[in-house]
Amino acid sequence: MSRFEGQVAIVTGGALGIGGATARKLASEGASVFIADIDDAAAADNRDRIERAGGMASTSHVDVSQSGDISRMVNEVVDQYGHLDILVQNAFGVIAGESRIHGGATAVNESDWDYGFDVLLKALYLGAKYAIPHMKASGGNIINLASVHSFLQEPGMLVYEAAKAGVVGLTRQMATEYGPDGIRVNAIAPGHIVSEGLAKMWEDNPDGLAFYADQYPVRRTGTPDDIANGIAFLCSDEASFITGHTLAIDGGLTVQLQETFGLRQAVYAREHPDRRLPD
Repeated sequence: MSRFEGQVAIVTGGALGIGGATARKLASEGASVFIADIDDAAAADNRDRIERAGGMASTSHVDVSQSGDISRMVNEVVDQYGHLDILVQNAFGVIAGESRIHGGATAVNESDWDYGFDVLLKALYLGAKYAIPHMKASGGNIINLASVHSFLQEPGMLVYEAAKAGVVGLTRQMATEYGPDGIRVNAIAPGHIVSEGLAKMWEDNPDGLAFYADQYPVRRTGTPDDIANGIAFLCSDEASFITGHTLAIDGGLTVQLQETFGLRQAVYAREHPDRRLPD
């Protein structure tokens, strides 16, 4: 029997990238997957891809910066399937690349701070708030997407990094709070993952991608499937004694001396002043 036969999963940001791969992975192992995303066309494409492969999926337009959308999302799933077993909180879109949230404490506007935290952290609290009551009867799994930026900091990334650090704390607290109810809560901290959008960017900057790959002990950057595999493991019975953990899937980036990476970044920026490396 497939690992998730009979289970129902929500994947926010489930159209593309990490979320898209996760939706496909869970569906391939028997879950009925609810794809929540603001990109309706891409969500429909991923749903169709899952169904062509023999899986089950449905979609809904969900903006995780809006609390009403998150509440509606959970209600739609329960109305449609009758229960909820897995919540993967991945949706943050391109917010890390949005210039409006870049800057330090003196540069970021208060409204942009609020927007960043609404999408990156508050949405995860709200997803859990509405999902957990439906999981208490039979248990469940919540996976929150953190980042290597939860642990590694750089100038100009105050909002993103403060929020992603908050994801780690939120995950640990929820694991403590709801473990007695049979609900496990874990997080994933991805390294640099080449999703569909980044792949197009790297086509114009192959030496930049080679630079990134060289920073990782495994000498490559990640793929959405790398993260989806980790999420599926944490949601499975094979991980039944794991909760409150943040699993770094980063090719070893966070275990090495970071001064080396910073120096190499500075050299790259000096040699390529017209090319900004992604965060």
